[in-house]
Amino acid sequence: MTNNMLPPVLVFILGAVLIPFLKGKVKAGYMLALPVVVFITLLNLSLGNTWIFEFWGYELIMGRIDKLSLIFAYVFTIMAFLGILFALHVKDNLQHVSGLVYAGSTLGVVLAGDFLSLYIFWEIMAVSSTFLIIASRTKESREAGFRYILVHLIGGLFLLAGIVLYIQKTNTIAFDYIGLGGIESYLIFIGIALNAAAVPLHAWLPDAYPMGTPTSTVFLSAFTTKSAVYLLIRTFPGADILLVIGALMVSLPIFYAVLENDIRRVLSYSLMNQVGFMLVGIGIGTELALNGAVAHAFCHIIYKALLFMAAGSVLQMTGKIKCTEIGGLYKTMPLTCLFCMIGAASISAFPLFSGFVSKSMIISASGKEQIFIIWLVLQFASTGVVDHAGIKVPFFTFFGHDSGIRAKEPPLNMLLAMGIAAFLCIGLGVFYKPLYNLLPFAVHYEPYTGAHVIGQLQLLMFGALAFTLLILSGYYVPEVRSKNIDADWTYRKFGSMAYKILDNGLNLLNRVSEGFLIEFVKGVTSCFKNAATGISLFVFVNFWLLIGYRDKRLEIKKQQLYNDVLHGILPIGISAGVAVSFIFLMYVWVK
Repeated sequence: MTNNMLPPVLVFILGAVLIPFLKGKVKAGYMLALPVVVFITLLNLSLGNTWIFEFWGYELIMGRIDKLSLIFAYVFTIMAFLGILFALHVKDNLQHVSGLVYAGSTLGVVLAGDFLSLYIFWEIMAVSSTFLIIASRTKESREAGFRYILVHLIGGLFLLAGIVLYIQKTNTIAFDYIGLGGIESYLIFIGIALNAAAVPLHAWLPDAYPMGTPTSTVFLSAFTTKSAVYLLIRTFPGADILLVIGALMVSLPIFYAVLENDIRRVLSYSLMNQVGFMLVGIGIGTELALNGAVAHAFCHIIYKALLFMAAGSVLQMTGKIKCTEIGGLYKTMPLTCLFCMIGAASISAFPLFSGFVSKSMIISASGKEQIFIIWLVLQFASTGVVDHAGIKVPFFTFFGHDSGIRAKEPPLNMLLAMGIAAFLCIGLGVFYKPLYNLLPFAVHYEPYTGAHVIGQLQLLMFGALAFTLLILSGYYVPEVRSKNIDADWTYRKFGSMAYKILDNGLNLLNRVSEGFLIEFVKGVTSCFKNAATGISLFVFVNFWLLIGYRDKRLEIKKQQLYNDVLHGILPIGISAGVAVSFIFLMYVWVK
């Protein structure tokens, strides 16, 4: 190891071990201190590789420090602090431990400089996040958690297969740019893309995230998909397939989000939409586009967490989260309403909010590279974001019809977490230079030009006008108590059918093969056993007869034994003893 400081990943993971043994204010202070310690550690790191270990002749790097890994490590650590603060009132060690291990393993993925370390933390991330889903302790959350872990284990197997082939091909476990070229690269790509909720591998996200607790979903919204975005930037920048996947991701979730009744499912589809912008930026692959993808990931982690915090606060205080069951909450939850509107303005890329200074970089990059179709899709998607996340979420949650619910504001720690996130959303939108300075490439881009601001305001106003006209005319899609069919329907139905077919077919083949093998082994064993027993006992009996016992009863027994040997009939004990003797003699002879 080349650094005397404890790796950030171990600060989180080992620190989580002590949580069940602490109580009260000591426990709260300890949990908040862990991300602070990690953040200070990150600030004091120099560029280069650190925390290097030797393992089976390979060099494991738990600290690849460059501008790309650092900016993701910074925002993940900030998010860990906000998530812990938001959940500070929760008396559930399962959530606290899982959340910290989840944050730590995500840092492990971001800072890993080799495939072995990456894969280990990748799987820890999948397992720990599963516990955050089932923390609700309901039948629905357990089922969603089971589906979630199955999907991610399959993704992990794709990644592992690709890693093994990659190591065989390159004879190294270190990784950086890979590009799509051989089978190993496609397997790695699929394993990463699944975690990014890339279409059509996306259905696990809206299925699982809304099943978490009001606080655990905040953690879930931040880490898995953005760690996948980081890896795609690292390994597959400029891959044309990401343009197609990203274009589908920014478009399709809009329609599902409009149809959804559950606010957290709306936000889950909105999360996919925003990740789609990042994938488009990675697919374009220019410095401006990659800077935009990184900046948008940074801003998105914070404003999406803020929106999930607002939704979680409503769920915490009312026990309800569906559009048809809530409304009018601005009267008794004004601060939560304000924070939610700040998050909505940020995700809508309203000028002076964080989303504007990041998303506009990706759209400008598509225009600069003259990819007209992608540029048009991004403009359409920007309008759709305003409709479902910018307006629908705050409107149906805090305004809309008055549900009659008069809930209070959430606990102080939840308000503080939302307040800090809201402050960052505005701060990053106004003072964007520090963020640009952290980006992996030099930034020569100015978001606040007349063309950018006026163009974005036109989109925002058009989206708001469309939403208003649809509501007033009664043509807006009604919020109904139902579940919408997504891509998961195909692999739930056809997957179940395929499993039954393979189960019955393979079991039949297995039974036939097993029966043949058993009979074959029995025959061979019987042949060798009878031959060995017969030869050994023949020598043994004749040796006994040569001793010269003259007793009549012994003569009868010896004759009976001799006859039994000739007919192959012996008591089991004698057979076993003779067989053991034969094996022993053969062993001595071979030696």
